[in-house]
Amino acid sequence: MALARPVVFGNWKMNGSAADGEALCRALAAKAASGLEGTLGVFPPAVLLPRAGAWLDASPVLLGAQDCHGEAKGAFTGDLAAPMLVEAGAKAIIVGHSERRQYHDESDATVRGKAEAAIAAGAIAVICIGETEAEYVAGETLQRLEAQLAGSVPDLATAATVVVAYEPVWAIGTGRTPTNAEITAAHGFLREQLVARFADGADFRLLYGGSVKASNAQEILHLANVDGALVGGASLEADGFWTIYEAGLGG
Repeated sequence: MALARPVVFGNWKMNGSAADGEALCRALAAKAASGLEGTLGVFPPAVLLPRAGAWLDASPVLLGAQDCHGEAKGAFTGDLAAPMLVEAGAKAIIVGHSERRQYHDESDATVRGKAEAAIAAGAIAVICIGETEAEYVAGETLQRLEAQLAGSVPDLATAATVVVAYEPVWAIGTGRTPTNAEITAAHGFLREQLVARFADGADFRLLYGGSVKASNAQEILHLANVDGALVGGASLEADGFWTIYEAGLGG
């Protein structure tokens, strides 16, 4: 079964001391103590995963990891295998984030392999796709999304094992976002592609990411085919992050 809507995931990226992480996790656990209508998740740096699980204290807040290797084990110094991350408490793993694609030269094939590894380990693969500013300006957004979706999402994907996050590269951390019409068009296109390829394509969760914050979450999270958000910097503060989650309720 696909994750309950709204799905709001917080990617801490390379941020968070142990003290900061504990304060954030405990605050979110307290807010979620009476249960969640949707799905709320945090994705701290890997070194904090076991402790984050303890800080969340059996709350319904999902714990995830930010990346994994495509192999289950081997001579890959500095890398982390999906089974290791799952053993450390991760229920979901982000793969293909634009920062990985850009700074680590990850191809669609690499991302697909990582997604397959995450699924094989029993985690949900959160597969990120998105166009660059040059592609956006050139009107090539949908072509880029079609290519990345086809190349990055494995054939074995189901709505229960894969979440797709649309993150325009030019909107990440810039404070800029596409118009509501552009987000709706992109998500509608992705839904069409998923329905054409997968029997349960209508049930895949589609997240929007890219400068999502408390002030714009309400309108974004209620657009057609937007099932939630992948949040960056705004997920590092508990009250603001919770406000984003609450903005998606009732949709």
